[in-house]
Amino acid sequence: MKNLIARFVKDESGATAIEYALIAAGIAVAIITGVNAVGTQINTKFDTIKTKLN
Repeated sequence: MKNLIARFVKDESGATAIEYALIAAGIAVAIITGVNAVGTQINTKFDTIKTKLN
C-alpha cells in the first residue's frame, strides 16, 4: 500500500496535463481577443463604406 501511495505522489503526468490545458486555454483567450478586435475593425470599415454608398 505504501508503494502505491509513493508512486501516486511521485506521478507528475496529471500535473503536466493540467499545464498543457492552461497553456491551451491561454492561447484560446488570445485568439478570441484578437479575432474580436479585428472583427470590430472590419465591421467599422463596412459601416463606413455603406454610409458613403448611400
